[in-house]
Amino acid sequence: MTLPARNLLAEEASPYLQQHSDNPVHWRGWSPAALAEARELGRPILLSIGYAACHWCHVMAHESFENNAVAAVMNRLYVNIKVDREERPDIDQIYMAALHAMGEQGGWPLTMFLTPDGKPFWGGTYFPREARYGRPGFIQVLEAVDKAWREKQQSLAESADALTAHVDARLAGAGGKAVLDRDTLANLAGRIDGMIDHDRGGLSGAPKFPNAPFMHTLWLSWLRDGKTAHRDAVLTSLEKMLAGGIYDHVGGGLSRYSTDDEWLVPHFEKMLYDNAQLIRLCNWAYAATGDGLFRIRIEETGAWLLREMTVEGGAFAASLDADSDGEEGLFYTWSREEIETALGDDAAVFFRYCELAAPHGWEGKPIIRQSETQQRQAVADHAQLAPFKTKLLAVREKRVRPGRDGKALTDWNGLMIAALAEAGRSLGQRDWINAAAKAFTHIVGASKDGRLPHSMLGAKKLFPALSSDYAAMTNAAIALFEATGDPAYSDHARRFIGELDRWHRDSENAGYWLTASDSGDVPIRIRGDVDEAIPSATSQIIEALVRLSSLTGDPDLWQKAWTTAEHAMGRAGQQTYGQAGIVNACASALEPLKLVLVDTLDDPSLVPVANRNPDPRRVDIVVPIGTATNRPTLPGGMLPPTDKAGAWFCSGQVCLPVVTDAGELEKLLRR
Repeated sequence: MTLPARNLLAEEASPYLQQHSDNPVHWRGWSPAALAEARELGRPILLSIGYAACHWCHVMAHESFENNAVAAVMNRLYVNIKVDREERPDIDQIYMAALHAMGEQGGWPLTMFLTPDGKPFWGGTYFPREARYGRPGFIQVLEAVDKAWREKQQSLAESADALTAHVDARLAGAGGKAVLDRDTLANLAGRIDGMIDHDRGGLSGAPKFPNAPFMHTLWLSWLRDGKTAHRDAVLTSLEKMLAGGIYDHVGGGLSRYSTDDEWLVPHFEKMLYDNAQLIRLCNWAYAATGDGLFRIRIEETGAWLLREMTVEGGAFAASLDADSDGEEGLFYTWSREEIETALGDDAAVFFRYCELAAPHGWEGKPIIRQSETQQRQAVADHAQLAPFKTKLLAVREKRVRPGRDGKALTDWNGLMIAALAEAGRSLGQRDWINAAAKAFTHIVGASKDGRLPHSMLGAKKLFPALSSDYAAMTNAAIALFEATGDPAYSDHARRFIGELDRWHRDSENAGYWLTASDSGDVPIRIRGDVDEAIPSATSQIIEALVRLSSLTGDPDLWQKAWTTAEHAMGRAGQQTYGQAGIVNACASALEPLKLVLVDTLDDPSLVPVANRNPDPRRVDIVVPIGTATNRPTLPGGMLPPTDKAGAWFCSGQVCLPVVTDAGELEKLLRR
């Protein structure tokens, strides 16, 4: 029995899918019923994948999916399925890999044509309604694909089988173990350094993405091997992007990427994951340099997050749209006259610290940015500049706001919870730690039968969770344990790994699948090895296992972490891109660091030293003086004495002699 001949997206939990619920297209969400309908009708599937903050997704929707003539062709020839890539990254990764295998450049919207049993045979990204940009019109595409399907169905089905087998081998393959060694990180860092734009930061050329996994690789290279050039590449990249238009100088927060090579013109969507990773990188940079720029940007981004991105219950929304009132960037851009009206006589002072720029071909209002000199001066005169930004923000709040994708994604929230907990420790911002704890509690409270959801929108929840959800929440739990000392968080972390093992571990105990064993609607069960804008699921799992084994001293957990890392590195060696996250996690597995601090909590001397010297490789455990129970073991099963203040710094299975002086601990952690 086929589904009703109408659009079925109104009841979906995704705001992106709901945006398409009024289309004349007979959209279905991805489901066993939709796939069964295609098989029953013998029709190919038109699969469209996008997300709420995607500018070109909106363009294609307005041009084609809202057009009755286009919709009539789609409804007549295809079973039409719409997917939110943020809800279903497993589906997105499968068909994006298929597009890459066809020799096409990926992106969103992703437009794929599948056989009735879900195997890809042709695709692309954005197609205009009328032929332009060197692309055929969408109706032409629809009719040409239908004609090919009717006339060459056998050969297309064979091609789809071969393409599916290729994707399966690439995303689900086993591979062998690889030896973990220091050279792998050094080689990757060297290759990344060769791609860096050392003048403007980021990777050479345009567009420019923050690319946090690559920045993480370079930072680890400095921490491990003392490569100051790699540290400086990260600092330069941060300084340049934080001065550019990709950063919101009025309201805080980073856009997804810039279209040019100067960080000036962003696609204005703001993603939760970019800003989580920005906070972490800036926290490390501030600790290493003491440069107030990084602290200011963390504070501004944190204020934006709590002001604009908190949803009911305390979790964080996925994204803000690029468009408002039908125009990209309209909410964020300013004319000189608007700033002068808002600030009056103070406008001249504001323009000492900021400038307006509009590159050739830009059709919108100018974009606020800073020159290098202005950025330095703005840091020095931060107290003078801040009130001007507050006035501009108040004016901006009266504009038509960009749409917010209010769904709370568990893995993205996990990244932000960890970032807020870490930065809250480092900068003494208790409200950030409290916000992180509230988001954590809300997500855990949404569990069903002990299992986390992947996505939530109000009362609507999407189960089951992905492996990335359990990994990110494990890392979040450990970060909150470090920030609060509450053992309930370490208990949560253990439970998350237990659920990960139950539903995602492979039969060889060599690694994990992205999707759960009872996910019945995935054409291929993939591992999640490839980085996207965030580190891969596999890399987050390795990090979680390493950190939890360091925290607990559990040798079984450590063996599991090591085995997972060896096999992941074996698979990474067969890939051509997107493996920085795995290499970074494996580098931490080679040299896990543990710091046990015994201190007076009401007037600590050692804890503040650890807090202001964060290290992504290190787990910190704080024990009050006089503690009699629940003391963490040091490698070798030793228990630290708790009768006086002391710090034990351990690398792997070796601990240095106890340090009791704050100055000595500072030197040790900065070594």
